[in-house]
Amino acid sequence: MIPLLLVLLLVLILFGAGFALEALWWIAAVILVLWLLGFVIRPAASGGRRSRWYRW
Repeated sequence: MIPLLLVLLLVLILFGAGFALEALWWIAAVILVLWLLGFVIRPAASGGRRSRWYRW
């Protein structure tokens, strides 16, 4: 009985990790697209110069 429970626990852990990793890939893709759009769509600074959209 114990080996069966350990196998089921391992399956649940691997399923949960796979789901979490898949979700993290989607989140990373969305952040990358927003970051790239930030370079294309930048507000103009004073003097007609293009400014950076980030503060650092």
